[in-house]
Amino acid sequence: MDNNLFIKKVIFDREKVDNFDKYPFNIDIIKNLDELTFDSPVTFLVGENGVGKSTFIESLAISIGLNAEGGTQNFDFHTKDTHSSLSRYITVAKYGKPKTKFFLRAESFYNFQTEMQRLVEEDSFYSLYNAYGGNLHECSHGESFLKLIKNRFTDHGLYILDEPEAALSPQRQMSLLCLIDDLVKNGSQFIIATHSPILISYINGKILDLNDEFKEIKYEETDIYKIYKLYLDNAYSMQEKLFKDI
Repeated sequence: MDNNLFIKKVIFDREKVDNFDKYPFNIDIIKNLDELTFDSPVTFLVGENGVGKSTFIESLAISIGLNAEGGTQNFDFHTKDTHSSLSRYITVAKYGKPKTKFFLRAESFYNFQTEMQRLVEEDSFYSLYNAYGGNLHECSHGESFLKLIKNRFTDHGLYILDEPEAALSPQRQMSLLCLIDDLVKNGSQFIIATHSPILISYINGKILDLNDEFKEIKYEETDIYKIYKLYLDNAYSMQEKLFKDI
């Protein structure tokens, strides 16, 4: 396994910030951030809704030249500019140059598919079908996710994923784990924001808990694991308690 990572560290240029009471600098994980080191080929970012996972991972993607709505560095489209200014305040320490890089964002993946289809139909970029496995709009959401990864992700790549499990059944999430492992064994690096108990179980990954300022955490200690286990082990009694408390 190639352990030379493409992103080694993210440094927050705090001195450039004029007001920590304004978004996105008022988010706790940003307000208290100095630098973040990456030392695993797969890093998972976990945390409750609203903690700042997507804001952080979006800024990371933009800072290395990727489109805020997803794609490679060659995609430049904007359905609506809603991304934060955080990318202008972070510095990414790199080690080497990846063969390819991609930002896969579940939230705006439909926009990416539409832009790809537009490039084919209006600009005759038919080669995109070969690169991405055909017209992704003709596949289900989950099928299009996996088809993109199987066809577009290659060895020695840098891949930033935001909640990829949103489109995938549990079985397909396990398929994604296999694809990630193959790519990691061939020198790729992944940084993934997720709520999936399946994905964060990856044996060669590191989990950072944004609920606790990017603290490294073991799989069984994550809220994701504990809540899923508690519910699945006691589904009906949990429902009785939940409905009674409402």
